[in-house]
Amino acid sequence: MPVFRRRHLCSVAAALALTVTAPATAATAAAPGSSAALREVLFVGNNWDGTAEVIRSSGDFAKIGRVNVIPDKDERMAAINADPIKWIYFMAIRNSVGEGHDQFVDDMYSTPDGTSVVVSRPSFADVVSIDLASGRLNWRFPVSGYRSDHMAVSPDGKRVAVSASTSNTVHVLDIVSGRELGKFGTGDKPHENIFTQDGKYIYNMAIGDVNTQTDAPWLDWTKGDRRITVVDATTYKQVKVIDMRPQLDALGLKDYSDAVRPAVFSPDESKLYFQVSFFNGFFEYDIATGKITRTKTLPKNPATGDDRTTFVNDSRHHGISMSPDGRKLCVAGTMDDYATVVDRATLQEGPLVTASKPYWATVSGDGKSCVVSESGTDQVTAIDFATGKKVVSVPVGDHPQRVRVGHVAADWTSPSAG
Repeated sequence: MPVFRRRHLCSVAAALALTVTAPATAATAAAPGSSAALREVLFVGNNWDGTAEVIRSSGDFAKIGRVNVIPDKDERMAAINADPIKWIYFMAIRNSVGEGHDQFVDDMYSTPDGTSVVVSRPSFADVVSIDLASGRLNWRFPVSGYRSDHMAVSPDGKRVAVSASTSNTVHVLDIVSGRELGKFGTGDKPHENIFTQDGKYIYNMAIGDVNTQTDAPWLDWTKGDRRITVVDATTYKQVKVIDMRPQLDALGLKDYSDAVRPAVFSPDESKLYFQVSFFNGFFEYDIATGKITRTKTLPKNPATGDDRTTFVNDSRHHGISMSPDGRKLCVAGTMDDYATVVDRATLQEGPLVTASKPYWATVSGDGKSCVVSESGTDQVTAIDFATGKKVVSVPVGDHPQRVRVGHVAADWTSPSAG
């Protein structure tokens, strides 16, 4: 497997939001091969009400419109109610990961021409493409098993990878047609996906069973097979497996979970920064040596107890992004109710910006701000990378989670279904 450290400066996060986000394009830019003028935006997935908020990608982050991502809800519910097994899984999602709510949107990416948005819908176990002009479905892809989860888009915007969490599978689809191009097996409960900047590899993080109450360190073995699976993005054959358990044990961190959650590459892809279940902080991992090189423990909120069973889906901190120049990290302290910017060289955190159950961290279109989704107060908040201070908060829909950079037509307004 080639060494990843020689890759040029990456702008992969505009497509991934887990990695570095490139500086904004002009407000009206044409996509490759298209004469249509496009506008860069942020899509905010409102998980519990089944909508995607569309807001400005920088500046005041003002609302532009909204898309209904479950226009076929009646049809889907009829199919679920007619199948006892599907109904059982639907209700299990509602009462476990959904915290008593249905999960109607986990992740989303726009197509390169800005005409459609592709959405993974956990409760409906599918991926759909929605026409941004009409609000109607272009296509629907049912994933294997009974729940869809995080996605990633290839650097060229042509392929989307989606985790099918109950079948331990990642499907790779043509983003325009929805045709399956390939798939690969993972560890238990595949979660995050990341394409490398050159598009040659896909990293998948399998997090195991995060909904059980067996959260004590001595019961960690019950959580399943948790690992990073690296595959060739052309053949979808496994290239490498990264198991963090030996690395954590070698550092004397035997009580720490090895379930890798959100992660972000450094610009040259020589380092991977990642969060794990239950931990208030993150790790730095060297790709070439296969070693954890640094550990950062972030402050605990005194109001947050240490009872692991109270952490939502085992994630004390969930959300990490990096400034385009690679100098700053932004961390969502989910259960500790704050977000903070961390200097990458010194690992010194900045001000702890109060945020209510922040569940994701991405980068603004102009690269100046970290944008976190506050799922507890239904808003997104921008934090300045340079100062670490809050810039603005913008109200969105019910329980925002994933936030992704995308494009719409320059004159786009909400479809009637939105």
